[in-house]
Amino acid sequence: MDVKLWNDKREREMYENFAELFAIIKATEKLEKAYVRDIISPAEYEPECQKLIAHFKTLASTLKDTVPSIERFHDTYKMDCPAALNRLLTSGVPATVEHRAATAMSATTSAATVAECVQNFITAMDSLKLNMVAVDQVHPLLSDLSASLNKLNILPVDFEGKTKMKEWIARLSKMGAADELTEQQARQLHFDLESSYNSFMAALPTAGA
Repeated sequence: MDVKLWNDKREREMYENFAELFAIIKATEKLEKAYVRDIISPAEYEPECQKLIAHFKTLASTLKDTVPSIERFHDTYKMDCPAALNRLLTSGVPATVEHRAATAMSATTSAATVAECVQNFITAMDSLKLNMVAVDQVHPLLSDLSASLNKLNILPVDFEGKTKMKEWIARLSKMGAADELTEQQARQLHFDLESSYNSFMAALPTAGA
């Protein structure tokens, strides 16, 4: 005797949708594992993943009343597809798109930090030219410059500008706030700033490459 899973057309469509949802989750899990293991190329992975995500979103929307929780559906049928849940629910975009976005964000962040470093170099050098040589005037400028240089991870740890700014900050920290740099000290600091700035600008193309 045949056992019917459904009593009417509506129930039949529901079970068919359940089967399709199950298949999409399983297929996404296999695709994610294949990509991670380099079995398929990024060019093959991305369009297939986009199709699965699109189908999933459409189906999940259709089933929102009968399957309010995809996680519960996943657990009920003991699917064991963590990568698929991450891709379909948490991320919502292929891993290749995630990687490109992360790279673009990193590049944007680096560009902003480079601009900040340049501004801090110029501000410090201009301040010395304007005879702003009191410790409480110079120290904050060098601290800002040092902080911005340290944020830029494309520079080596022993980069000239980092080392020299650290030395100058340590020297200024031993002086009183109202103390002023001598003409010789101000001249040397300006020279170190200019030298570090030139090294910084020269390092950028190499670092960027």
